[in-house]
Amino acid sequence: MSVPKWLIATLILSLFPTAYAGEFELSSTDLAPDGWLPAEQVFDSFGCAGRNMSPVLAWTGLPPDTKSLALTFYDPDAPTGSGWWHWVIVNIPPTAKGLARDAGNRAGNMLPPGAIQVRTDFGEPGYGGACPPPGDKPHRYIFTAYALKIEHIDLPTNATAALAGFMITANMIEKTTLTVHYGR
Repeated sequence: MSVPKWLIATLILSLFPTAYAGEFELSSTDLAPDGWLPAEQVFDSFGCAGRNMSPVLAWTGLPPDTKSLALTFYDPDAPTGSGWWHWVIVNIPPTAKGLARDAGNRAGNMLPPGAIQVRTDFGEPGYGGACPPPGDKPHRYIFTAYALKIEHIDLPTNATAALAGFMITANMIEKTTLTVHYGR
């Protein structure tokens, strides 16, 4: 007697719910993986002359038990000893499929409902574009989307990106990254 393939798939899925989940992926129509950050996403101060506009970002393949998402934009090569947090968002609902261009504006008026931006190393919430020191080798800029096991991260209004990062990591199910480069 042969067992129907649909029954086998159903049994496997019930025993291992993530076995057939799509791969969690982060993408952008504005950025090429391992490519160069365009001027639109470069900071507009500290000697940099970009437009300081966050890129379009999209994610697919969320783990089935995702209750919220978070997103970070980080430069591990900044000459600070601890890198540089350029953008941090928490409490993104799992129904959101991504972020629109300029969602990281200081007003936060283009974020999905309930999502909040956390203070970055620029000293305030919102997207802060790349602006490495002149003469440094090109820096890596890493966008990371996190699938979280909780619906809401409670943070004080003046929370640092490092505190948010701790809470994100403590509640992470899975993460996906998109890395770009920029130098001047």
